[in-house]
Amino acid sequence: MSQKTYKIIFMGTPDFAVPGLKALYNDSRFEVVSVVTQKDKPVGRKQELLPTPVKKVALEFNLPVLQPTRLKNIADELKTLEPDFIVVIAYGQILNEEVLNIPKVACVNVHASLLPKYRGSACLQAPILNGDRETGITIMLMDKGLDTGDILHQEKLNLDGTETLEIVHDKLTELGASVLGDTLIDFAEGKIIPQKQDESLTSYVKIIDKKDGQIDWNSEAESIERKIRAFTPWPGTFTYLDGKLVKIIKAKVAINEDAELSVGQIFSENKDLLVKCGQNALLILELQLEGKKATDSQSFLAGHSNTVGQKFE
Repeated sequence: MSQKTYKIIFMGTPDFAVPGLKALYNDSRFEVVSVVTQKDKPVGRKQELLPTPVKKVALEFNLPVLQPTRLKNIADELKTLEPDFIVVIAYGQILNEEVLNIPKVACVNVHASLLPKYRGSACLQAPILNGDRETGITIMLMDKGLDTGDILHQEKLNLDGTETLEIVHDKLTELGASVLGDTLIDFAEGKIIPQKQDESLTSYVKIIDKKDGQIDWNSEAESIERKIRAFTPWPGTFTYLDGKLVKIIKAKVAINEDAELSVGQIFSENKDLLVKCGQNALLILELQLEGKKATDSQSFLAGHSNTVGQKFE
């Protein structure tokens, strides 16, 4: 008896979705019949149109690519493909009911949190910002809601409190890709009973904007340090010194209860640059002054000794 090959329409856009596409393409149990991704976007000063990371890989694999403005515009075309699954990983649009009803088995989404915690787009940053000790991926059935579908499988990732957004992103994308194929097969063969999400445990996270990276020095040093890690490499964290933007790239918490220092004030200990926070202080390990290259705090102080005693705003 020959093994059934499941036909897949893959929907995804950023780097986070690429390992999932590669895993399905390289798995003999599946046939990726089409890839749907967002439109090419202009990048840089020349506004050059560049393909999405998913499109780039799909073209390398000689897979047909669709880039609709709205999914309803290609619904009829998707139906003719008669897919068993539509697999969605960070596509960037909510699927309407017509599209949700296309596959023979299900529309399945890979989400970067342990649902129902952290529904929404900033699910990668949220556990770092909140100091959580774990995060993970959820593979779920899709419905008309935002990350509200029944859960098929979850995989946890332990956090030690040093991870940046980049580290969590890379670990979760590989984690999701590693269990995606088996989860689809097990569900199709009736080996998985979908589990309802506990609505009493639901939390949502809003879209992060560049302006959210500005540091509020009235906050505790611990929360500022978590924000720096959660926003590295994007959108980055920043403050201002004499009207010039300063990016804070890496830092750690330092115990400091000096009542004579004001919030945001720069001081130095052992040739290191520190900043007084609402509680304790932040030891700056790496920073970048507007128009300059990134540097460690000791090198920065060597060239800007007059900043000691000034305040970040």
